[in-house]
Amino acid sequence: MRAIADAARIRRFIEALGRRARSPGIVYLTGGATAVLHGFRPTTIDVDIKMDPEPAGAFEAIASLKDELDINVELASPDQFVPAVPGWQERSLFIAQHGPVKFLHYDPITQALSKIERGDARDLADVRALIAAGLVDEKKLVDRFGEIVPQLPRYPAIDVDAFESKVRAFVGGGEKK
Repeated sequence: MRAIADAARIRRFIEALGRRARSPGIVYLTGGATAVLHGFRPTTIDVDIKMDPEPAGAFEAIASLKDELDINVELASPDQFVPAVPGWQERSLFIAQHGPVKFLHYDPITQALSKIERGDARDLADVRALIAAGLVDEKKLVDRFGEIVPQLPRYPAIDVDAFESKVRAFVGGGEKK
């Protein structure tokens, strides 16, 4: 088991990954890494990332950096659990560029919907923090949910009605705190 990741450890990871990459690419940070770097919570268990396009040498760098920095890194993004809201790339937030690699926070709206669908208490706290920080408009979550409904059949584990109820309850203040 590796150490938990605080903001300094995450920043060291992205700086080193950017230096070791051999070509341009984009690395999107998601989940707990976004929450930690925005100051919503002090730590996360792992750094979830999505690479698109993948920088050459990224996987080799990650394999060694996990041990060197004692950090957990997972290939995980909201679009593995819920459909990405159209325009997600344009809404992703710039963090830094190191070497040829740009690092961004994955679209906060899609992150919020993914966290609401999951329904974990920490995830819901992260969504409230995204809203409080002005990164997600609570009133638009239902509209954005409507944009992904046509894609939900591609996610057979999701009960569409239950997901919609979670979103509406969250926006209406009915989610469990």
